[in-house]
Amino acid sequence: MGGGGGGEEELKLEYTPTWIVAAVCSIIVFISLVVERLLHYLGKLLKRRKQKPLFEALLKVKEELMLLGFISLLLTVFQGLMQRICIPEGWTLHMLPCDKEGDLSSDAHGGARRLLSSGGEGLSHCRSKGKVPLLSVEALHQLHIFIFVLAITHVLFSVITMLLGGVKIRQWKHWEDSIQKDVTQSAPTKVTHVHQFEFIKDHFKGFGKDSVLISWLHAFMKQFYGSVTKSDYTTMRLGFIMTHCRGNPQFDFHKYMMRALEADFKKVVGISWYLWVFVVIFLLLNINGWHTYFWIAFIPLILLLAVGSKLEHVITQLAHEVAEKHSAIEGELVVNPSDEHFWFHRPRIVLYLLHFVLFQNAFEIAFFFWILTTYGFDSCIMGQVGFIIPRLVIGVIIQLLCSYSTLPLYAIVTQMGSSFKKAIFDEHVQEGLVGWAQKIKKRKAKAGSSKSESMEGTVTGIQMMKHDVQEQPLMEEVKANNAV
Repeated sequence: MGGGGGGEEELKLEYTPTWIVAAVCSIIVFISLVVERLLHYLGKLLKRRKQKPLFEALLKVKEELMLLGFISLLLTVFQGLMQRICIPEGWTLHMLPCDKEGDLSSDAHGGARRLLSSGGEGLSHCRSKGKVPLLSVEALHQLHIFIFVLAITHVLFSVITMLLGGVKIRQWKHWEDSIQKDVTQSAPTKVTHVHQFEFIKDHFKGFGKDSVLISWLHAFMKQFYGSVTKSDYTTMRLGFIMTHCRGNPQFDFHKYMMRALEADFKKVVGISWYLWVFVVIFLLLNINGWHTYFWIAFIPLILLLAVGSKLEHVITQLAHEVAEKHSAIEGELVVNPSDEHFWFHRPRIVLYLLHFVLFQNAFEIAFFFWILTTYGFDSCIMGQVGFIIPRLVIGVIIQLLCSYSTLPLYAIVTQMGSSFKKAIFDEHVQEGLVGWAQKIKKRKAKAGSSKSESMEGTVTGIQMMKHDVQEQPLMEEVKANNAV
């Protein structure tokens, strides 16, 4: 089916052999079913192991895949419409990722351009008006692939970050076990000067304006080495327990912290609407000569360093708060968790910043590999080597620093807010608490108690902030569920 200019028309479905259609369709359906079954069995495995936060993160991944499918469908359905939207050719000469004159002089790109111009009803429709299509079929196809690569890269990098960070946090488990053993052994209470505590020695930098600057510099540097020490873990653990569950000194803080991190993972693995807005902005600013993707590579690095410094500084503030109020302490050193130590009194802001950092880093890496596989390393859109190498190095630094320092810091320091993450307990112990409440209700009914008590309100409105007598049975139930 020869065409003018030595080109060939693309075969439509009606002129394609049926065995080719059936074979391609079978392969696509088979791969889709295999992926769907793998996700299904992974979900069953997580539910069997009672990993509800990770199961919900898996559901979030499925939502992202569904969104990708919907985007793919829209791009395919509106492909013909976009081809028939015509714009003046002069509009296409501005804000280009590559120099158009240099691109036209290239034989390879010129051949691809001639191939695109050899057919297509949309192109013929616009040419008859002296205009050009809004977006070529090839450009639409490449955009389609980039969106898919971006989403997959973000999910993959988020999983890698959580796995590496989880390995680091699990190393603290022996600290928890050691503390649990020490709690069972009653030791005589003694009075200790506040500056003799290792936690104070590590973080207290004196009084005055100079100490503020020194403490921030110390916080900035400490995120690169020994971000969390045993004294940090022990002190923050005790502060959490004395604030939220005083009645249970053997509370498994490490397991709670891991569950809280797993619950946050479902937030990180998704792509929120504002992240898609950033994608659109970055695509808009990818103009020849601006080196946009080189400069934006510094954004996640700066944010990550700021977040790490802030989390370390929160620990420093906890130490300063105790050192400024007390000269000596009877018993163990107890810090006072508070939202006031965090930006805008909201510890949750740190999670949003980490989410953006991980997504932006994934965007950089995804864009690099997409350009590499689509256009090649020497293409104009890839940019100069002097701008490419630093971007890749920064991406690796961000990934390692976030996994081994910032994420573990986030996991423990954000527990130093004024409230605990109630959703974690609701997810993991709600069934046990409901059963416990129903048993109490039945006992009261059998005893003929005249006092009416709404146990449903007791279950749904549990606040561990109050250190009263009613807290002890609740914490025993929580401990029992944690041991499961």
